[in-house]
Amino acid sequence: MNDHAFHTITVALGQRSYPVWIGAGLLADHARWRAVLRGRHALVVSNTTVAPLYLPRIEAGLDGLHRSTFLLDDGEMHKSFANVGRALEALGELGATRDACVIALGGGVVGDLAGFSAACWMRGIDFIQMPTTLLAMVDSSVGGKTGVNLPVGKNLAGAFHQPRAVIADIDTLATLPDREYRAGLAEVIKGAAIGDEPFFAWLEQHAAALAARDPAIVMEAIARKVRYKAGVVARDETEQGERALLNFGHTFGHALETAGRYTTLLHGEGVAVGMLLAARLSEQLGMSEPAATARLQRLLETLGLPVAIPPGMDAQQLLALMRLDKKNTAGTLRLILWRGIGRAEIVGGVNEADVLAVLQAAG
Repeated sequence: MNDHAFHTITVALGQRSYPVWIGAGLLADHARWRAVLRGRHALVVSNTTVAPLYLPRIEAGLDGLHRSTFLLDDGEMHKSFANVGRALEALGELGATRDACVIALGGGVVGDLAGFSAACWMRGIDFIQMPTTLLAMVDSSVGGKTGVNLPVGKNLAGAFHQPRAVIADIDTLATLPDREYRAGLAEVIKGAAIGDEPFFAWLEQHAAALAARDPAIVMEAIARKVRYKAGVVARDETEQGERALLNFGHTFGHALETAGRYTTLLHGEGVAVGMLLAARLSEQLGMSEPAATARLQRLLETLGLPVAIPPGMDAQQLLALMRLDKKNTAGTLRLILWRGIGRAEIVGGVNEADVLAVLQAAG
């Protein structure tokens, strides 16, 4: 890859600002990321799929530090409190002091759990995100949301804890299975769908190249999505207003993931179906035109993403799961809906009967 195919995007949060580096060969660029580490201790959190591929590159850059590794099994169901406990035990065994650093090497599950563990240890130590999936690069690694799943629902325990840096080495996408890659594209589409109509048109125009993983187009898509998200996070770090728009499709999507016990749908697949359901609900409420829904469905299908609720999921059960969502206020659903592409908004007091009708129609 050429040097021009390297992006630095800053998440501007005053003294807690940090860079997101996007490029090829970054995991092996030890001089760049080692400078971010402040103390003598480093715990690398990864999983059993990613570690054999990329852990040696990280360990080579940690010479001279007290370091250890904590490996999760691969999958959303391992984003649990039990594993946070194990990560904290690993920090204890390492003798980690307050200037220690947790390095998250993996996808969104690893990043969320490692970040939450770092937020808990001594009430908050440094961590660095090294995302190895497209979804983590464009979404979960940026913005400081960390957390774990509970049996009753997704991400219900968590903390805002910003990383010191995000190192997105696009070489890691070469080993990403096709399904995981497509799931990551759902989060790219989401950013365009909620606030950037020209980017949505760009994605439509380059859909074939994105599906084929053209490196220059993939890099550009990552950078555009991260730049958009970084702006939102800088303006509304703890989700008092605008940042909630990033949950477009997520209330539906999380319900679908939870109903499938985190094994039926990948997060990005849940978001893809969820966005389409949100678009249909917006249309039903007279907020948006059928043409916008059709454009979204076409782009999702072109990129090989699911657009239907998996068989066997009950509309009433999904509605019950949606009631638990963090954005709700007493007794009513608060959803992110849209007035068409690039025009998402927060809508409170949504009638459950309308939601149920959309869920039943899509079953």
